[in-house]
Amino acid sequence: MSAPAIPAPELAQVRPATQAAADDEAPGAHRGGWFVRISVVIIVLLWLIPTMGVLFTSFRPENLVDSSGWWTALAHPFRAAEWTLENYRLALSRGGLGNAFLNSLAVTIPSTVIPITIAAFAAYAFSWMEFKGRYVMFVVVVGLLVVPIQMTLIPLLRLFANGATIGRLIVFPDLDLNGSFLGIWLAHAGFGLPLAIYLLRSYIGSLPSSIIESAKIDGADHFTIFWRLVVPLSVPALAAFAIFQFLWVWNDLLVAYVFLGGTRETMVLPIALAGLVGERGETWHLLTAAAFISMILPLIVFFSLQKYFVRGLTAGSVKG
Repeated sequence: MSAPAIPAPELAQVRPATQAAADDEAPGAHRGGWFVRISVVIIVLLWLIPTMGVLFTSFRPENLVDSSGWWTALAHPFRAAEWTLENYRLALSRGGLGNAFLNSLAVTIPSTVIPITIAAFAAYAFSWMEFKGRYVMFVVVVGLLVVPIQMTLIPLLRLFANGATIGRLIVFPDLDLNGSFLGIWLAHAGFGLPLAIYLLRSYIGSLPSSIIESAKIDGADHFTIFWRLVVPLSVPALAAFAIFQFLWVWNDLLVAYVFLGGTRETMVLPIALAGLVGERGETWHLLTAAAFISMILPLIVFFSLQKYFVRGLTAGSVKG
């Protein structure tokens, strides 16, 4: 029994697909794939070389750091004289990194949770609640993204120190927030809210409308829809912004120095690292050890949430 004949139009469609598959299996395609892989490996190595240099330097004695390059340690990797943990001990004790690490935690965690919480409610309101002026308000929020942080520091300092009044009406009370953790939490929350609302609104607005409408038909109010449906579905976007906000606040020097100061009781890790540099950069061996101490927690946060990172950034970019 002979096979059924394929009509001419369908045969014309099959041939290009077959030819494309054959082209993919051609030797040139494999060479192109290997070229991409080799290029990626080279780029990764170029990025890793400075990091490996800092890592090796953090474990080398001060006299060897001052007299030879870090790559010389590779010639005798198992020689005990080439390695030491003294740099980490001195960085923690002399540089005050232990207290600075706790201060950074006390600043970063609330400064990440507060804007995410507020922005999630705002993003839901901008996406699924009907009220007058919501588009104008959203444009104003997005416009705040272009305002430099440096322009807001002095007004915020005056607001936290003296409050704000219009005539006899008290707009913002005098709470004396300068030098307090509450003050820097509010400052970081204000600086992070525009980006958070923009990202979360793009994601929450791209959720299927049928889910929201079905919940409304079943009698769910806005808070129930937000808490039971929107928040679980928005975990990728929330995690993506959490990474951004956490890394920004953890590595921030300017805002922390302005609102907390540089005293030993309130300084955060970036200020402590700047103090370790010294006037002439003579404590390079301690600075490299302190740098890796400060990198531990951000690396844990990033690798814990990385599976949501790309999904959270790309979701909502194409709707429909």
